[in-house]
Amino acid sequence: MATIGTFTRNEDGTFQGQIKTLSLNTKVRFVPAPATDSEKAPDLRAYAGNGIEFGAAWSRRTKDGSRTYHSVKLDDPIFPAPIYASLVEISEPGAFTLVWSR
Repeated sequence: MATIGTFTRNEDGTFQGQIKTLSLNTKVRFVPAPATDSEKAPDLRAYAGNGIEFGAAWSRRTKDGSRTYHSVKLDDPIFPAPIYASLVEISEPGAFTLVWSR
């Protein structure tokens, strides 16, 4: 697992930060998605710094139920495959990391 991003949660429920990999270096915002009746709908939408949507996130709980995190899927035509990651809170209140694993 590798940390590919750092984020802060804002009072309005958005997450703001940056994703850095060998081929990606962009500012990103996760914004609450519009409410829907679908169980499969994401809780957050991911937007690159230029305002282009390129992913989504779903709220999840750990197996033991002790923590909440967001399961993230990022995709773009330039990616060889979608990026799957977890947006997890770290010890500093309001601070989150985006952790990628294959």
